Amino acid sequence: MTGQEEPSSFRLAYVPGVTPTKWVRIWNERLPDVPLTLVPVPAAEALELLRDGGADAGFVRLPVDDPDLSAIPLYVETTVVVVPKDHVAAAVEEVSPEELAEEVVLHPLDDTLDWERPPGVPALERPATTADAIELVAAGVGLLVVPQSLARLHHRKDLTYRTLRDAPESRVALSWPRAEPTPDLVEQFIGIVRGRTVNSTRGRPQTPPQPKAGAKAKAKAGDKAKRPERNTGGRPAAKGGAKGAKGVKRGAKPGKPRRRS
Repeated sequence: MTGQEEPSSFRLAYVPGVTPTKWVRIWNERLPDVPLTLVPVPAAEALELLRDGGADAGFVRLPVDDPDLSAIPLYVETTVVVVPKDHVAAAVEEVSPEELAEEVVLHPLDDTLDWERPPGVPALERPATTADAIELVAAGVGLLVVPQSLARLHHRKDLTYRTLRDAPESRVALSWPRAEPTPDLVEQFIGIVRGRTVNSTRGRPQTPPQPKAGAKAKAKAGDKAKRPERNTGGRPAAKGGAKGAKGVKRGAKPGKPRRRS
């Protein structure tokens, strides 16, 4: 990239409840010259935004029933029921749909769970949004079943939530418009989300493994050990271990010198 070229940008959409902070941080570390713009979008509008080119990729909730979009499932969320802190359900760790049979359970229009029939008694009207439903729970109008991330997003001091057994679960995925080939920046972000390292990112050559810092030192030490020892007296070093010089036992008395005739 030359000094006159403007760096390209990457637009990342995300639905309520998804926290893209970790992936954004990795992106900024690996591609500091490519700005990443976050685009918050309601869950019901996320696929249309991607299809119309309003973002390069996005974190959405499955299913993605659109032939113009690709998707990678990422994780499954725990389903919880949001209740007032003084509600009887707050005294246990989890509840079942059957235990909510006599309760008014709110079903907002932006619900992300695929119910055949929501548990409990339906309210007279469906709240427009999950945020509106949370306010009604706080007012004592009813309870609310949502993915755990939405319960955390709309946390209030007077409310709590408990795991709901045997309930539909929300699945989060990364989605992007289909294209051949996949745009490079999208491919880069897919690699980040999938946990690829810098060297393993698809389309980039891997850096060959480097020898360990101590390998050369060990090799030199091995060569030195193989070399014969030097004897400062001018004679070869004695061999034979405990015997000392070859053929002579250590500690043996030397013979008497011969007399000259």
